Amino acid sequence: MSDWIDIAPLDAVAQRGARMIKTAHGCIAVFRTADDEVFALDNACPHKQGPLAEGIVHGKAVTCPLHNWVISLETGMVQGADEGQVATYPARVDDGRILLDRAFLTDRRLAAE
Repeated sequence: MSDWIDIAPLDAVAQRGARMIKTAHGCIAVFRTADDEVFALDNACPHKQGPLAEGIVHGKAVTCPLHNWVISLETGMVQGADEGQVATYPARVDDGRILLDRAFLTDRRLAAE
């Protein structure tokens, strides 16, 4: 069973909005869709490291605020490009709280070292 980190109440992130979370493992953008689904990605666009948490959320995608690259919240893939992907993290909502998978964050950090 995974160990989940409670990061914030769901209401702390507006619908169709995002919030940047600083963790010991780096900065993560947490997104909330209009349907109250949550997704977590690295907070840097693969193009010019644009801050994705400042982007525009539409459907299950976010548009980077720097150069309008559209990134899937589900897969982290850049839409309409042959290359480029943002790391994604397991996220869920439980009892009105946003949770991130601690083990996955730790594994991702160790793989980068």
